[in-house]
Amino acid sequence: MKLFKPEGQIITTDENKRYLSSPFALRDAYYAEALLEGRVTRCDSEHNLHVDLGCMKGIIPRNEGAVGIEEGTVRDIALISRVNKPVAFVITGFRTDENGADLAVLSRRAVQRECSESYIANLRPGDVIPATVSHIEGFGVFCDIGSGISALMPIDSISVSRIPHPSARFMPGQNIFAVVKSIDENGRITLSHRELLGTWEENANLFSVGETVPGIVRSVEKYGIFVELAPNLAGLAEYSEGIEAGSHASVYIKSIIPSKMKIKLIIVDAFEADYPVRPPKYFITDGRIDNWVYSPPESGKIIESVFE
Repeated sequence: MKLFKPEGQIITTDENKRYLSSPFALRDAYYAEALLEGRVTRCDSEHNLHVDLGCMKGIIPRNEGAVGIEEGTVRDIALISRVNKPVAFVITGFRTDENGADLAVLSRRAVQRECSESYIANLRPGDVIPATVSHIEGFGVFCDIGSGISALMPIDSISVSRIPHPSARFMPGQNIFAVVKSIDENGRITLSHRELLGTWEENANLFSVGETVPGIVRSVEKYGIFVELAPNLAGLAEYSEGIEAGSHASVYIKSIIPSKMKIKLIIVDAFEADYPVRPPKYFITDGRIDNWVYSPPESGKIIESVFE
């Protein structure tokens, strides 16, 4: 049984390396219909993808580059954008090129079709899956959820703490986990992420009154300054002139009040810094979520996600 993963997660495996080690091993992969990965070295003027197989050249004809290319529902940019990146494929045959050299003919479309039918079609809302961030827009991120098949994660589903842009959380090529939020009538999947980052209580338990910890200023209001302590946890400090959203800060934790879901802070210092995006701390990485409650039991306000 093939294991369909986001592209780039197979290329360094021992099995993939073994199949790409020699022309004889490539033929074994052909007869086994093995799912392989290789790096695209160029996209020619006819939009065929040329793939580095190590021991032999490989080519993915344009119409085999992705599901939807032949039908016209997917644009050629989906092929061009794969240059210098890994792609998944199966070997469909062998021939010689114009110079008489051996050439493996590959299909990415066949892998995507099988991935859709045997993996993605069986996903249900609430399923926790691996994904890879492939493209970032202001409204959300597009993620590879298997063999280059894309799903959207809207910005408001990334974390409980609000962010100005998805790039505050992710970078292209980053491997993450996601939960299937919804599936429309055409089979398009929407993802969520915040449910995997812990409840208010789980995050608050990581901090103690009296500590001074790092944070990021997310919002400056007249009644106070919201400082993010973790992607799913923010505290409120008193308003102070000269502090802007996006600044890094060191903050003193004055009090933690679960019944009100509040953390009161004192800003010790705020400054500009270009620190790298920290990888998320996950509380859930597999299985299924039917109902997720962010708010603590003693809180009068209920924040939850229900997956149906």
